[in-house]
Amino acid sequence: MTKYIVITGGVVSSIGKGITSASIGRILRSYGLKVGAIKIDPYLNWDSGTLNPYQHGEVFVTYDGMETDLDLGHYERFLDVELPGMSNITTGKVYQSVIDKERKGEFLGACVQIIPHITNEIKEMIRKIPESEEYDVVLVELGGTVGDIESQPFLEALRQLRNEEGHDNVMFVHVTFVPYLHAAGEFKTKPTQHSTKELRSTGIAPDMIVCRSEKPITDSLKEKIAHFCDVPSNAVINTPNATTIYEVPLIMEKENVGNYVNKRLNLNLDVKTTNLEQWKKTVDAIKGDKSEATVGIIGKYIELEDSYISIKEALIHGAAANGIKIDIEFINSDVDNLDEEKLSNLDGILIPGGFGERGIEGKLEAVEYAIKNNVPIFGICLGMHMMVIQFARRNGLDNANSSEFADNPKYPVIDMMEEQKKIKNMGGTMRLGAYECQLMDDSIAKEAYGENSIDERHRHRYEFNNEFKEKLTSHGLKLSGTSPDEFLVEIVEFDDHPWFLGCQFHPEFKSRPDRPHPLFTSFVKAVYDYAKNKN
Repeated sequence: MTKYIVITGGVVSSIGKGITSASIGRILRSYGLKVGAIKIDPYLNWDSGTLNPYQHGEVFVTYDGMETDLDLGHYERFLDVELPGMSNITTGKVYQSVIDKERKGEFLGACVQIIPHITNEIKEMIRKIPESEEYDVVLVELGGTVGDIESQPFLEALRQLRNEEGHDNVMFVHVTFVPYLHAAGEFKTKPTQHSTKELRSTGIAPDMIVCRSEKPITDSLKEKIAHFCDVPSNAVINTPNATTIYEVPLIMEKENVGNYVNKRLNLNLDVKTTNLEQWKKTVDAIKGDKSEATVGIIGKYIELEDSYISIKEALIHGAAANGIKIDIEFINSDVDNLDEEKLSNLDGILIPGGFGERGIEGKLEAVEYAIKNNVPIFGICLGMHMMVIQFARRNGLDNANSSEFADNPKYPVIDMMEEQKKIKNMGGTMRLGAYECQLMDDSIAKEAYGENSIDERHRHRYEFNNEFKEKLTSHGLKLSGTSPDEFLVEIVEFDDHPWFLGCQFHPEFKSRPDRPHPLFTSFVKAVYDYAKNKN
């Protein structure tokens, strides 16, 4: 029978429930268990596709094309799995499913209510995950903070889940924040006590409390929390701020989390047999000694780094694979904030994906700078579009543009797919999920992947316009990756440059700390070589 570990949060939001969940999963995976994960988002949006990155961070795309919460990215990176889109449950999905059933008459005239119809739907969605894969353990993270109105139906459903699945098959982990008052010179446990009391008022008693803090807390504080929150003292786990998020599983394992979960869920594991040593080597490589190169991410959502979290992590993975550490600078792509002095401090430029016209000219200037100065440049999705547009402008198509940014441009080197032009709704109207790509011999991409065919995840409406294929390739643009029928251009390169590659897909979604994405590994190597030669 599949076991469930439910993770809730208290005191404040954004305290690291996702990293806590992923870290528990990493520990269990190190024992040889097959671990799945679910993220519950209590907002009414059907998915994350139309959410502003400033509000919710990046949109993570699953292999089957679902636009989801960024925590699924953490799960995939830590667990080294590919999760299906149904691993992200939202209030919108739950209510739409129930209303659709009601319209079909499936409730036989009953008055449709939160309990039992909504809670039953939530449980049904949760149980579909172990049905799709034979998971030993499924992590269920509930977004938001205990006490939020929108979370109440989910808490009730999760309470029922434990009753139905049995005490030995469901455990609750409550993640809280223990603040340190500098004026008083001490930690305060009262917020954790109140948060746990709030959780208990829903009928849920936590089995473990994970205390986030700026610095390590003392054993006496753990005892105090255990006493007032009615959990065993060895079930109070402290995860102080770490140098890197990948250190958290190691911190939690030192606190004997794996052993506690093993006993609580009767997993009957040999907890002495673990392969976290390899994970530790990866973490040591990521932490490094000193930075040896600088990569600039030129974007328009740089005020919230979570907007580009997968790209940031993929760069870190690529650096570790090269045995180095890099600095990552987030640079606003608005022209007023972008000058040659800022760009001259970079050893590599990465232009990420995005939508809309704002900040486009700054990104085009960054491409021009990279071409002129032979700086390694990596363009992802919209970033590839910028590289194609600027290359076209440099080679006889002065007014080249994307039809996303201009009505009827003279040279629309980037254009919308014909089938997309007929769609008016915003949600789910893009090329989404994994698609196959064929690689050209004698290319950066082929050398990096070492394969003829790959599959990568997409999220976009606009494509390379094949009307300009002959014109641009005649000036040296290499179409090094295409769809199997050679119709869609997936990767562009430029041989007369040390490392110039743009891809239509999002390779960052498939990068793992102990299995870095080959394009990021290749890019970081080029960045490091440039830095050495520059110095």
